[in-house]
Amino acid sequence: MSLAVSGLTKRFGGVVALDDATAEFVPGAINGLIGPNGSGKTTLFNIVTGLIPTDAGEVTFAGQRITGRAPHRVASVGIGRTFQVVRAFDRMTVLENMLVAERRRGLRELVRSAVRGSEVDRAMDWLHRVGLDHLADADAADISYGQKKLLELAAILMTDPSLVMLDEPAGGVNPVMIERLCDLVRTINADGRTVVIVEHNMDMVMSLCDHVVVFDRGRPIASGTPDVIRSDERVLEAYLGV
Repeated sequence: MSLAVSGLTKRFGGVVALDDATAEFVPGAINGLIGPNGSGKTTLFNIVTGLIPTDAGEVTFAGQRITGRAPHRVASVGIGRTFQVVRAFDRMTVLENMLVAERRRGLRELVRSAVRGSEVDRAMDWLHRVGLDHLADADAADISYGQKKLLELAAILMTDPSLVMLDEPAGGVNPVMIERLCDLVRTINADGRTVVIVEHNMDMVMSLCDHVVVFDRGRPIASGTPDVIRSDERVLEAYLGV
């Protein structure tokens, strides 16, 4: 499924986070979104997923305009995302976190519906695929930060999105867990899902992504394959400081 933004502008007081930004992400590919801190990457994610409004411009997904939709309506068209800071219900088990993501009806509804075998089976299947099935009954508060990253991604996949947006998945994660995340992203993509990743780990981006978009000062300055991005003088100057 294709994602595109056109003329996005967002200001926070006197700070321009996005400045008439226009970009397209390749459907069916693993897309990287990189740039210096403050270049507008997470702001773009937040606008696409309905967490904040845009001041101008539009977002289209799979050919339909989704600008300004509430987060649950964005999710309903097939977009799932993770966050820089992991969001999990620490007082619930790993499995219960998965079921909350599936039901989207609050904790009281969860208690009534969790016994439905098909949902539990799907949740356990995703936990197995990310290597957390042995922790299904553990409290989310008791698992490691890297495992919480995997749990958040698995919970998003319970909603069966066609577009998966990952905001700094490697942040604060050890190298072994990064390799596991990369393998999982490749598997997600091989299942037919488009992936967009905001990430500062350049080795990860260049080895994992098929297509990379580079932002600087609120707008894209380059896009292309990793090989193209590595040799782009604008990227070297703006992002790498060369």
